Amino acid sequence: MSPFCCWSQVALKIMNLSSEHCNISDWLRLEATVKASVYVVAFFFATFVTVVIITIVLQNLKLRKEIRYVLLCHHLLCVSSYCGLGVVFQGMRALLTNSPVLVCWVVFGVQLSVGEGILFTLALMAANAYLAVCWPLKSLSFVNSVKYRILAGSWVIIIFKNVCLFLIEGTKPTRVAVLKSEPLCPVILNDPLARVVGMVFLFSLLSIILISYSLIYREGKRAGHFNRSNIKAKQTVLIHLVQMSLHVIPTLIFIGLGKKCGVFFFALNLVLFGVFALAQCLNPLIFGLWNRELQSRLYPWMGCQLWCGHATSNREPV
Repeated sequence: MSPFCCWSQVALKIMNLSSEHCNISDWLRLEATVKASVYVVAFFFATFVTVVIITIVLQNLKLRKEIRYVLLCHHLLCVSSYCGLGVVFQGMRALLTNSPVLVCWVVFGVQLSVGEGILFTLALMAANAYLAVCWPLKSLSFVNSVKYRILAGSWVIIIFKNVCLFLIEGTKPTRVAVLKSEPLCPVILNDPLARVVGMVFLFSLLSIILISYSLIYREGKRAGHFNRSNIKAKQTVLIHLVQMSLHVIPTLIFIGLGKKCGVFFFALNLVLFGVFALAQCLNPLIFGLWNRELQSRLYPWMGCQLWCGHATSNREPV
């Protein structure tokens, strides 16, 4: 079946839904079908680039010891995991798998936690960049001594927050309601309290990122790093800020709007999701292969892989 035929069927379904009584379940299933398809593409692309970058880092002892590459690999694993869990959750909704509500909540909760891990590692990467630029001598030994404890503490904060919100919202339905099967997997954390906590958490991490990059930019201008001979440093800061805005702005609108049915909200939701998914796909490129040191090792690594594969295929059997 051609892609044009598939999109024609989606358009026909939208017109049928718009002419009928507003049924949120039908809209959610159609939305889940489109999102699952987008997540599949994002997952394969992000995973491919992630595997390449992590392989390059693991094969170099110097890169393995640097905190920025530890955070980068951790960040890219979160991106790939988030897209993969998106395929699972949206696929369950699109296919009407009739899964228990508790299972749906667990899958959604893990995806939400990994998604917050993406932004958390971005905040840690920005803070580490600030320390490396503004406090190069004092920060090195300190960061190396606490890097794994900081990562572990980040996950403790994320998991503790989400578990508490799940317990608060999960106590509203009865035990039977939580264990019963639902054709369309429901989400959790739609409560006003969960939305407020989510936005506070989001703004806190965003503040760390913005403050760090502002201080880096100010230090760069003061020390003359952003002159014409080193313009890429300035471009890197600006590109990272634009990339993170593609993460944050759609998320804020998602949280603010909630779920509504209708052609307008369906189209707006998919446009915002498309921007967000594009940002996920570009993350390994922007934060990974934009790096000069990784770029310098990418081409020799690819040449080695091609040469080794060619030599292995031409080797005579013993």
